[in-house]
Amino acid sequence: MFKKGSKINSILTGSCPRCQNENMYVDKNPLHLTKVLKMNENCSHCGLKYQLEPSFFYGAMYVSYGLNVAVGITAFIVSFVFFETTIEQSFLAIVIALIVLFPFVLRLSRNLYINMFISYDAKAGEK
Repeated sequence: MFKKGSKINSILTGSCPRCQNENMYVDKNPLHLTKVLKMNENCSHCGLKYQLEPSFFYGAMYVSYGLNVAVGITAFIVSFVFFETTIEQSFLAIVIALIVLFPFVLRLSRNLYINMFISYDAKAGEK
């Protein structure tokens, strides 16, 4: 399931969706906030151009919105239901969760978005 060639591998590792041999990002660590969205232009292994068209990753904003809603709902349920906090404390838990997970959601949304359009090609991985 997490082996090379699966979408999940490419999404979770941020590797090239076509060959999965190289990371798409200049800096692998999403906690370096100044470089969180800096991507390589092309994959040096298979040559895939990551920006498929101008402003391609604007579509990832919709994916990011969905992920942030899921994070917010999860934070609310965990804090309100399991820890029995007040509504105000639950709201604070949502805000804190969204701030802490911000760089991870940004990268994950881009990874999900590009993997909707590009599939793994074993021949590209052999080059």
